[in-house]
Amino acid sequence: MRDFEDSTLWRISAFERIRAETGGSGFMRLEGRPTLLPTTLQADLERLEEQDAGDDVLEIVAACIRHREPALLCMQHEQLVWPVTLFPAEGLYHSPRDMSQASRDGMAGLKVITTEPPGVRPPGHWMYERIGSADQYHPLVPWLWAVSLHGPRKTLLTEIGGTAAYRALSRSTEGRPVITGVLGSALERLHRESVSYRDIARWPGMNPERAARLLNALYLSAGLMVTRANAAAKSERSLMGGLFNLGKPKR
Repeated sequence: MRDFEDSTLWRISAFERIRAETGGSGFMRLEGRPTLLPTTLQADLERLEEQDAGDDVLEIVAACIRHREPALLCMQHEQLVWPVTLFPAEGLYHSPRDMSQASRDGMAGLKVITTEPPGVRPPGHWMYERIGSADQYHPLVPWLWAVSLHGPRKTLLTEIGGTAAYRALSRSTEGRPVITGVLGSALERLHRESVSYRDIARWPGMNPERAARLLNALYLSAGLMVTRANAAAKSERSLMGGLFNLGKPKR
């Protein structure tokens, strides 16, 4: 049986057939790769499984970034399987195609099928025989913004939820897509003040989903400061109730 190749996008039907026949993905059989993920990362992935979030792209990516550990994510995008290897420490990912250019419809339904040890190494690694083609390495930040703004997750990442105040850290736009319109205005305002998720969602043109997507993108791209003790910190749990009561006459 032929293994999957790093340079190929496979149809989900073929990928699932391999899983049914072998108990794993074809990428698991690549030579010279570790057989297990680091213990700390694996513990986070198991926690996500227990919370029925084992296919949540953003939560899994956040775990990899938090631990600065590389991992191969086999993701379903429409009817194709995209093998995307994250390299958080290097700010890169390896993929047959630039994932940040994936279709919006496919991005909205993106989900992780398997999370595995990486089958390739980052550029410059001493194990040069496992380094992929140079044109298959892409900057990580643009994809993090794309999947945050257009992916399936509409709520705050668990790591940054709860009672908190948020502020954008840097005005550097390196690697970041141009943010205009309502989100661009909110981003500019976040550079000037620390505010709660609830307050951001109430800004003109914003809502809970847009606020969450913007904060998630900033967090994953290391552009967000989260403060728990700030006077502006408020819990997002009361957000919907607060918004629902806006405009009601006082008694």
